[in-house]
Amino acid sequence: MMPGVSDFRIVVLASGSGTNLQAIVDQLHGRERIRIVGVGSDRLGARALERARLAGIETASFPIDAYADRPARDAAMGDWIEARGADLVVLAGYMQLLSGGFVARFRSRIVNVHPALLPEFPGLDAIGQALEAGVERTGVTVHFVDEGVDTGPVIVQREVPVPASRDRAELEEAIHATEHELYPEAIRMIAAGRVRIAGDDSRAVRIDD
Repeated sequence: MMPGVSDFRIVVLASGSGTNLQAIVDQLHGRERIRIVGVGSDRLGARALERARLAGIETASFPIDAYADRPARDAAMGDWIEARGADLVVLAGYMQLLSGGFVARFRSRIVNVHPALLPEFPGLDAIGQALEAGVERTGVTVHFVDEGVDTGPVIVQREVPVPASRDRAELEEAIHATEHELYPEAIRMIAAGRVRIAGDDSRAVRIDD
């Protein structure tokens, strides 16, 4: 790292096995002035937390039953994120809805990855939705998070063909492989200052060459 150049600091929130977290650790952590400064989870035993510990990354858990309600939990989680000096909050399989207060607190600084070409197939089981709809292609979207369900401004998308067999396991494997490539790419662009929400249109994202 060059003198006078600070790290771009990210906190990752994950609920499950943490395969997207692992892709971000492997491709970005400690490289190109990007550093993961914390991994948080709503589940005490999430595999993602173990992945973080193995990489020497600080972890914390915020189980919902430890707080009066979701806003209280999100306030505590937000305090922890701010104490780490995070520039970006990365949702990597985080399965809890975020409160409006949390989203407002980190406006345009929260990103998520979704296994579909939004606005197609938002919400839960996007892969199942795509198969049921009979489409020939679906994909992966990285987007900023707003108060809606998968409605935030799109940063990047990549198509994934639906296999002719319509086999769910085969499609899931292709989707996950694409996520593991596209999500780190999008974070890298944000860290480099190439991504911005247009001032004249809060729904539009500009990516500089």
